Amino acid sequence: MKPLPLLGAVALAAFLWWRRDRLGRVERIAGVVVALALAVYSTGVVELPNVEHLIEELGRALGPWTYALVGIMAFLETGAFVGLIAPGETTILVGGVVAGQGEINLFALIALVWACAVAGDVTSFLLGRRLGRDFLERHGPRFKITPDRLLQVEGFFDRHGGKAVLIGRFVGLIRAVAPFIAGSSKMPLRRFLPYDIIGAGLWGTTFCVLGYVFWQSFGTVADYAGRGAFALGTVIVVVGGGVFAYRWLREAGNRRRAHEWLHEQSERPALRPVARVVRPLVYRGVVPAARRLAGPARFTVDRFTPGDLGLEVTTLLAIAAVGSFTFFSLAFTVADGGALFSDGRALRISDDLRTPWLVDVAKVVTVLGSYAVVVPLCAAAGAILAIWRRWGAIAVLWVGTAIAGLLSTIAKDVVDRPRPDDSLVATAGNAYPSGHAVHAVAWVAVAVLLSRYVPWLAGRAFVVVAGIAIAALVGLTRVYLHAHWWSDVLGGWGLAATIYAVCGVGALLVAYIRQNRVPT
Repeated sequence: MKPLPLLGAVALAAFLWWRRDRLGRVERIAGVVVALALAVYSTGVVELPNVEHLIEELGRALGPWTYALVGIMAFLETGAFVGLIAPGETTILVGGVVAGQGEINLFALIALVWACAVAGDVTSFLLGRRLGRDFLERHGPRFKITPDRLLQVEGFFDRHGGKAVLIGRFVGLIRAVAPFIAGSSKMPLRRFLPYDIIGAGLWGTTFCVLGYVFWQSFGTVADYAGRGAFALGTVIVVVGGGVFAYRWLREAGNRRRAHEWLHEQSERPALRPVARVVRPLVYRGVVPAARRLAGPARFTVDRFTPGDLGLEVTTLLAIAAVGSFTFFSLAFTVADGGALFSDGRALRISDDLRTPWLVDVAKVVTVLGSYAVVVPLCAAAGAILAIWRRWGAIAVLWVGTAIAGLLSTIAKDVVDRPRPDDSLVATAGNAYPSGHAVHAVAWVAVAVLLSRYVPWLAGRAFVVVAGIAIAALVGLTRVYLHAHWWSDVLGGWGLAATIYAVCGVGALLVAYIRQNRVPT
């Protein structure tokens, strides 16, 4: 006899009897079925199957099809609001467990979950943008959603939408509806997307790695996931309470009332000994430290608020997150002789498309990613930026280009991957990452910086698109000419994007601090 299931059955039966007049027929039938199931289980006649064994068998049965299952569920959770019914963490954990069994690749799983989660969020966002406001105005009064409350929601997402999207990714109910609400509240996509990319990446990576590390005990995985969700909820409550207390204490009258109340409490006989110890610590330690940290803390919080600098920093961090994951995941994959399934296929396609005139064109285009072209390009762009005294932009361009070249050389020696056979151009050194792909991203950096900081530049969008096109064509020519594998090109793009994004974040923060806009 198992007492806990039996106690649960008795409690459920009592509840059903007590609420029998207020419950519908379906609820009563479902409750009776659950109570009977608990009662039968408590007798020990029926045993639940071993979860770890089921997961292990599921992994063997699904194999590569796990990618499809996990990717579809990651998309549907927000793209079709499935997360309101079943949280997506369970499926992600199962995918991590299957990866731990060696049936699928962990890095490919994380990339798939990340991409599908973002795609689902964007789909829900666009649905909210197209249908949300009218839908809420028509059906909102049934749920006490008035036009005034809609305005409040829109104002909230305008001020805190980015943080709500980022943190809400880890809270089941909020995760399922936040993109839709963000879209219906007219939050710009350019603000929504950076926060969503970071949040989806952290969420997907966390649960994939949890399943991968604890694949031999799915129960342990679920336990850790539950503790993590509880800890996150606790952090949210504490932070929210702290923010409320900070805003409340900003009012002089509130501070005076709080001080008077604390003084009254400290005069109580039982609390006097404690007050004698705590009061000096507060006034000599906590208060000076709080005043000193208030400025940097406010500055840090503002970087995750959708203002001008906050949005720029978050966008660059999102680019750095995607780029660094691409570079390191591919580096670990190819370091031991591995390869992407598309590496060989890309070379075969290039062979099928090979013609003499196209080879000649590719040889010209691929030179645009060489140091002989990129260095003069950066020098010329730096001279133009110097006219407008954009020293931070110059530093980003030159320092980023130098670091990207240095790290790509180091990575080639560390990964030590051989190049494809039958290269149509002269090559030197190892394959991963593609140095030409790394240097070609400088065209994108130049285009972005010039379009942002040169006032007389016409066709800004065209300039950026042209820079992206050149970087893409250089990478494709490296595969077409058999100079690199496709994964070498992806890794090169990822490395360069990460370096330029990190340099951009540093330049923005330094410029902001130097303008003395951060209170101390």
